[in-house]
Amino acid sequence: TQQRNNALTGWLHFYNHHRAHSAIGGKPPVTRLTNVPRHHS
Repeated sequence: TQQRNNALTGWLHFYNHHRAHSAIGGKPPVTRLTNVPRHHS
């Protein structure tokens, strides 16, 4: 449904940027990401 589709973007952001994952030491998945354009130091 459209309501589900609208909610998906926010849920994915939370899941990947804020939710602690036990498999990677309690960190969110985004901390493992290394290939984002313009985000390398």
